[in-house]
Amino acid sequence: MRLYSRHQVIIVGAVLALCAFLAGALVTGLVLVPRASRAAVFTPTAPTAPSTLTGGDEAKPVAIVPVQFTGTATTRGTGLTQDEQNNIEIYDRANKAVVHITTVTIEYSWMFEAVPREGTGSGVIIDQAGHVLTNYHVIKGADEIRITLADGTEVAGQTVGSDPENDMAVLKFDPKGKALTTIPLGSSAGLKVGMKVLAIGNPFGFDRTLTTGIVSGLARPLQTEDGYIIRETIQTDAAINPGNSGGPLLDSHGELIGINSAIYSPSGASAGVGFAIPVNTARRIADELIRYGEVRRGWIDMDPIQLFPSLVSYLKLPVQKGVLVSAARTNALQAGIRGGDPSRAVRTGRTIIYGGGDIIVAVNGQKVESYSNLMNALEDTKPGEIVEVKVLRNGQEKTLTVKLIQRPSLSQ
Repeated sequence: MRLYSRHQVIIVGAVLALCAFLAGALVTGLVLVPRASRAAVFTPTAPTAPSTLTGGDEAKPVAIVPVQFTGTATTRGTGLTQDEQNNIEIYDRANKAVVHITTVTIEYSWMFEAVPREGTGSGVIIDQAGHVLTNYHVIKGADEIRITLADGTEVAGQTVGSDPENDMAVLKFDPKGKALTTIPLGSSAGLKVGMKVLAIGNPFGFDRTLTTGIVSGLARPLQTEDGYIIRETIQTDAAINPGNSGGPLLDSHGELIGINSAIYSPSGASAGVGFAIPVNTARRIADELIRYGEVRRGWIDMDPIQLFPSLVSYLKLPVQKGVLVSAARTNALQAGIRGGDPSRAVRTGRTIIYGGGDIIVAVNGQKVESYSNLMNALEDTKPGEIVEVKVLRNGQEKTLTVKLIQRPSLSQ
C-alpha cells in the first residue's frame, strides 16, 4: 500500500471538492455571479398580467410586474378662472365703499337702569359728501350711530332721513377731505333670473365679507318688521346673514343693483334665500331723503278702510274686496269722491267706520283690492300729480280725476 503525505492528502481533497462543485454547477445551470448582482433586472416594457394560482396546481412561477413611475409630481396651478378673476376685481374695487355700522340703543331695566344695546349692519357710500345708504331696520331707534370705514377709521354718523315703508335710510358722516370710494349705481330694470350677483357686507361682525350667487327670483313682495310690503324685491341665493343688511348686491360689472335687506330662514341664518331692495327703488328714495329728509308721496285725503267679510256682510256691499272711503276731505271732495254717512256708523275695535261711501277698486289702472294695493298704487306718485281713481258707487263704476296732495308722514 502506498502511503501519501499529509500535504498530498490535502491537495487531493481540495481537487476532488472543486470537481464536485463544478459538476453540480453544470447540472443546475448556475452561473457564478456576485450575490448582489442576482437581483431581477426589469426591462421598461408594458406590464403583463401575473399568473393566477388555482387550487390543486403545483407551484407555478408568478410573473413579477414592476411598478414603473413614469409621471412627475403635480401641483395646483396658479392660474385663475375667468369667474374667479371677475370676483376678485369686483371685490377689490367695491369693498372699500362698504362700511360697518354699529348702533347703540339705550334700554331700561325693570329697575330703570340704562342698559346700552349694540347692533351691527352694513352700508354703502354713495357720494363724496359722505352719504351712506343702508336699511332702516339697521338704525331704527338708535341713540348713537358709529360708522367704520374700510381703513379702520371710526366716525360718528347722523340720520339724514329714513323710509320705513321700503326699509331704507340715508346716513351721513364727515369725510374730512378724505377721498371716498363709491360704487357705481346700475339698474334693476333688466335683471334676469340666473344672473350672477355678489354681496358684500359684515355678517356676524366679519368686515367686508364676499359671497356670490345668482338672481333666484324677481318681483318678490317682502313684508318688513313694521308690516309694510316692499314691492318687487330681488331674491338671491347669495349667502346673506345678520350683519349683511344694508350692504350692496352687485352684478358681474361691479354695479350696484340692490341693497341686501332680509333673509328667509327658520334659524335666522342664511338658508339660501335672501332679498334685496332694487337699486331703482333705492335710488329714488335716497334722492328724496337727501333733498327733503323724507320721501314725498302723493295722497288722496280720506280715511281708507280695507274691506273684510263681516263688514261686507253688515253693510251689504256688492264686492268682497276693495277700499271703502269712510271719510273724504280736501282733494278727495274736490275730485267728487264721496265719504261715508255718519248715520250708518259701525264700530270695530276702537275704529268707527261710516258706511255708504265710495269703494275704490283701481288707481291709474292698478287693481286695488286691499289697503296695501292702494299704498303701492300711490308709491311712485308725487304731490300735485293727477291720477285716475275708479270707484264703485251704488253698484255702479265711476272714474274720477284726483290731484294728489302730499301724504302725511307715517308714525315711526
